[in-house]
Amino acid sequence: MTQPRIRCTLEPVSGDPGAALVVLGPSLGTTTALWDEVAARLAQGFRVLRFDLPGHGFSPAARDPFTITELADAVVALVDSVGGGAFHYAGISLGGTVGLELALRHPDRLLSLAVICSGARIGTADGWRERAAQIRASGTPSVVAGSADRWFAPGFLDRDPAAGSAALERLLDVDDESYALACEALAGFDVTDRVAGIRVPTLCVAGELDQVTPLALLADLAARIPGARLATVDGAAHLPSLERPVDVAALLAAHLADREPAEAPARTTADVYRAGMTVRTAVLGEAYVDAATAKITPETADFQDFITRYAWGEVWTRPGLDRRTRSFLTIACLVTGGHEQELALHVRAALTNGLGRAEIGEAILHTAIYAGVPAANSALAVARDVFELLDAEPAADPDAASRAPTDQP
Repeated sequence: MTQPRIRCTLEPVSGDPGAALVVLGPSLGTTTALWDEVAARLAQGFRVLRFDLPGHGFSPAARDPFTITELADAVVALVDSVGGGAFHYAGISLGGTVGLELALRHPDRLLSLAVICSGARIGTADGWRERAAQIRASGTPSVVAGSADRWFAPGFLDRDPAAGSAALERLLDVDDESYALACEALAGFDVTDRVAGIRVPTLCVAGELDQVTPLALLADLAARIPGARLATVDGAAHLPSLERPVDVAALLAAHLADREPAEAPARTTADVYRAGMTVRTAVLGEAYVDAATAKITPETADFQDFITRYAWGEVWTRPGLDRRTRSFLTIACLVTGGHEQELALHVRAALTNGLGRAEIGEAILHTAIYAGVPAANSALAVARDVFELLDAEPAADPDAASRAPTDQP
């Protein structure tokens, strides 16, 4: 087993970068788009982080097995990468199982929990293994029809064909093996005997018409968790944030209203360094960071500590921008300054952070207007060389260390 790699989007609340953080977890086969309308409403008073499961949306595909516990650890690492601290969590279906693991494994980090259309165990282990085998044999197109029946209440596709068809089209883009591995993670998930130990304020939400995780399952979960409350979204099936976003946003807003965090303690130097190493490794790759660390000498140690703490631990973890945006800005700054070696490093980093090659080209083209054509021309040559190196690398080695000789933020 290995901790999977996942990516996120972050919507800072207007005018208050220090607002409480709400993390929203998706259902299997969906992406961050599942939360679009709910996130827009919550972002009026909270910072909102949404993540994609492995092989879904912006997150890279998984090739090694992972557990729900390891997904929960990956979510904590994401939160650390944008500043750390305690956070609220709401998740649907598989996202809800991640929330239960967070409450059990990281109770000191969780301010509140909302478990939506989920459970301490979902379905049967054999059923999930059969789904995994089906996906490996026939791909995600083979489950589109079944997903439409499971996800949506009768009549929803007629009422809102655009939203429903868009969700099903995104399912077609999910990496088959990652989907299968997620099914196997659900096959191994059962915390029925442990949820009584959850102590964070918890809301359990059922879809009135949900056949996957029916009301009785959520009622049983709420009864097992001390102090948990139960709510139902009328007219919704398994994806109420898509079917009834206004209702879900209202439920979450009411749940969070009485759960504002106490003032977070100031981060220590060690906290900042750890957060910096987390982000640095996530962006530049474990192989690169290990190689750079191995080359530290007494003469360079202070500089490496400085870069890790101030660049990666202070600036890259600030909540005001997500990593994709920071990569855009970093590329523009490096092109403007003519720092071609560092640019090669950050072209790779930008790909890790979810930028496409065309987007990187657009960023460089944009700088040509404001930083000069010669600088942009040199930058395009650097990007081209990096892309050629990546295309030549073995597919099994996506995190090979950058050819750039220095480690800059």
